[in-house]
Amino acid sequence: MSAIVVSLLVLISIILIVILTTRFKLHAFISLFIVSLLLAFALLPADTIIKTIKEGFGSTMATIGFLIIFGAMIGITLDKTGGTLSIAGYILSKTGEKRSPAAIGITGFITGLPIFCDSGFIILSGLAKSFSRKSGMAMPFMATVLACSLYSVHCLIPPHPGALAAAGMIDANIGYLVLIGILFAIPGATAAYFWSRWATKGKHYTNSIEHADFEEVPLKDLPPVILSFLPVVVPLLLITIKSLAGLLDRTGEGLISKIFYFPGEPVIALFTGVIFSLLLLTKKTIAEVNSVFSEAIVKAGPILIITAAGGMFGMVIRSTGIGDTIGEYLTGTGIGLLIPFLIAVIMKTAQGSSTVAIITTASFVLPMLPMLNLETEWGRLLTMLAMGSGSMIASHANDSYFWVVTNFGGIKVDDSLRVYSSSTVIMGITVFACVWILSLFVL
Repeated sequence: MSAIVVSLLVLISIILIVILTTRFKLHAFISLFIVSLLLAFALLPADTIIKTIKEGFGSTMATIGFLIIFGAMIGITLDKTGGTLSIAGYILSKTGEKRSPAAIGITGFITGLPIFCDSGFIILSGLAKSFSRKSGMAMPFMATVLACSLYSVHCLIPPHPGALAAAGMIDANIGYLVLIGILFAIPGATAAYFWSRWATKGKHYTNSIEHADFEEVPLKDLPPVILSFLPVVVPLLLITIKSLAGLLDRTGEGLISKIFYFPGEPVIALFTGVIFSLLLLTKKTIAEVNSVFSEAIVKAGPILIITAAGGMFGMVIRSTGIGDTIGEYLTGTGIGLLIPFLIAVIMKTAQGSSTVAIITTASFVLPMLPMLNLETEWGRLLTMLAMGSGSMIASHANDSYFWVVTNFGGIKVDDSLRVYSSSTVIMGITVFACVWILSLFVL
């Protein structure tokens, strides 16, 4: 089957998911399953269809399943005990309620430096809800600001796996990449902030998850701020230390790596956060603990299923090989930094994973660097940033992070597509524009 036909079928499948979930209000899991099955039936060998669907669903569940469950446990505990309100009140007392979107954006940006965007959003989504309730700001705006601030650094900066692996492949200086990546992530996150604020201005939104309806807790009943921060700060700190240890000891055989690797694993770090969250319970009985855990598991179930279904759809698209085919067509066009940017855009939009998009693009671009006059140190750094900016475009129905943002943010699918997905496009274009301008002076 020709690349054009495959491309059209993939595009139609993406549009079909959007129509089923927004216009016909069909459940996201059923929509993803039906479209994945149809696309696989049309493009894949018959004996691989079910295997591919299972692999996509299972691999996504294995990657972020524990993170979602433990993150939900932390979130439910903070919500039930008033811990999230305690944190929100403290931060808002420093920034003012009118600046709460900026406060959550800065928080997401800083915490996103060492951790995956999925983990960061899961941990901080409860905080975003509290900010939204206290300030009166629309939740799609608040969730998008948090999501994009985390996403901007996830796509550009090591030690995130895509950027780290691609930097190794094209021999970019990791230290310089971290510094310049932060500088370029700032205008990207800022552009997403202003775009999402404009996109939600003057519109009324209703939350789509149960615990978005909140009953205010008296201030005297709120837990101490320090105890409320521990379930959030400790996991972030453990993951950060592990990431720094990995940069200092790339072999992983040193004493520092051996000490900090295990507790810094996101699953273990979040479980540690769960343990610290239990300190917020007034009655620390087995019955009370089980009640919190049971509620968290019930609420995490639908999120797990929908997120894994998004991974299933992405796996089907990856298995068609369309990303590789289109990438090969672009390699002979000779349009400089647009090559890594466009290949990453196509790879990301087609199969959903920013990490896969960056790594795959790096494999295409590496032999082309001399031809594109990008073999210098600055050329390699700008190539990395071009790939990173391309991998931001666009987070939509085949991206597991899209479903994490939609479900943990408590926003409807059509609102998420209109506000969050469009913001990732604006963010990616903004970062690439900055990269292109800088290239005029240093290349």
